[in-house]
Amino acid sequence: MAPGQAPDDSYPPALTIAESEQILLTIKDWSIAHGLTVRPPLALVSPEVDPHGVFATTAPVTLFPSPFPRVCFDQAKSIQKAYNQLYASIAQDESFLESIVQEILAVDEFIAKLWQVHLKVKEEGYVQNLSLGLFRSDYMVHQDDDDPETSPAIKQVEFNTIASSFGGLSIKTSNLHKFLSISDYPLLEKPISTNAMDLPENTSTQSLATGLRFAFDTYTKSAPNRNCCIIFLVQDPERNIFDQRHLEYELRTHKTPVPVFRLPFAQILSQTTVASTPKRELLYHLPSNPKQTFEVAVVYFRAGYGPQDYPDTTAWQARLHIERSNAIKCPTILTQLAGAKKVQQVLATPKSLEPSMLNRFMAASPSDLEDIQKTFTNIFPFDSSPAGLDARKLALDPNRCKGYVLKPQREGGGNNVYRTAIPTFLQSLPETHWKSYILMEIITPPPVYNLILRNGVIERGGVICELGVYGACVWDQKTKEVIYNEEAGYLLRTKGDKSEEGGVAAGFGAMDSCRLV
Repeated sequence: MAPGQAPDDSYPPALTIAESEQILLTIKDWSIAHGLTVRPPLALVSPEVDPHGVFATTAPVTLFPSPFPRVCFDQAKSIQKAYNQLYASIAQDESFLESIVQEILAVDEFIAKLWQVHLKVKEEGYVQNLSLGLFRSDYMVHQDDDDPETSPAIKQVEFNTIASSFGGLSIKTSNLHKFLSISDYPLLEKPISTNAMDLPENTSTQSLATGLRFAFDTYTKSAPNRNCCIIFLVQDPERNIFDQRHLEYELRTHKTPVPVFRLPFAQILSQTTVASTPKRELLYHLPSNPKQTFEVAVVYFRAGYGPQDYPDTTAWQARLHIERSNAIKCPTILTQLAGAKKVQQVLATPKSLEPSMLNRFMAASPSDLEDIQKTFTNIFPFDSSPAGLDARKLALDPNRCKGYVLKPQREGGGNNVYRTAIPTFLQSLPETHWKSYILMEIITPPPVYNLILRNGVIERGGVICELGVYGACVWDQKTKEVIYNEEAGYLLRTKGDKSEEGGVAAGFGAMDSCRLV
């Protein structure tokens, strides 16, 4: 972010050195005491300094909740259940997903291998019809530069169907800012009254855990008196471990606790087996006591979303091992593929260029369809279709490309290519690979100012906020029935307005919460 202080009449107020130090002290202590934490990056603490991995540090966080338009916040929350329904319907539509995969499998090995796993299980026969989705739909506020008098509206950045993170830390950030609003903000030289802070409730941890519990309870109804558990499939090492732990603790400390175990993705085959029964139950063998075996009711993927988790054929065998089992997957392969950027592009391509595919999935809910369409920004294919050829001209033009971002079929921060970097990037790739990307019109948010604490240092300047709304959904892949569908809290991530990427775990963004205006 650019250095400097906010003007005296702006929010948040300019801080003296003493005020900054006081707020920093409160944030650091409160965050450690309440688990608003991450493992420190290697650049801050090397393995030689922390050989046993015991250090933790405050997650990157804003000093103040960022202003966010109430109308946009309410719009995003109100539409989440419709989005849950939409993506459950997409995951049920194998022929649609096959058409998507066929377009990009020749140039995207990762997508192709996911599809191959699905086909192998389909040939053998799926034994579990239920699917769990813990989704997150990400938005930015869009303000029309040509007509600043128009009301701001949300525009969708992406929809996440796997490893939708930060539900555990988001509620902590909301609570931190509420604490500051009654402890530190009123004591500033230019005080902020608690009554002036409209800070919405956030239930992300409880609501996501409730979705996991619903899937667990549904599974165990057909497995009475069995020793069942939930498995969190994780990366190892994992910097963002405390975010995941908060969900685990919510499940474990409920009035009827659920056994939860963390299983590194690389250890799937060594610590689980699939029973040689018609149901193919997934069995987890406790490493500390191999005689203790649990039947896995739910597998929650916090790893496996990108190629980095599949370094060899054994990793793909492990994914097949999970997919063919009777455990309820969050997500299944088909649900993961539903989150591909190509799907988002097909849904959001301007109707003037291609017929909308939304009717295929939302014909029974015309009002929901209209509400969803309002959140779309223009997204173009990057293939050899007429719309794709037009998009290529846009992307290669050194002036027109300034309004666009190029996105691959990847989860996680750091993979997008922005504005004037697009032509050079494309020229470095074989043209046959271009169709694995989409071209998206950049959203133009209104200017916001804030301060971010990252690795003990305050960064000041203009920021861009991205709102994520969580959803929890359980459906029957065979009957097409959705049996659980709820909105599940929110996340606000904030980055400096000079940064193109916004991933907190990737080192770009910071945790934030909404001050509704």
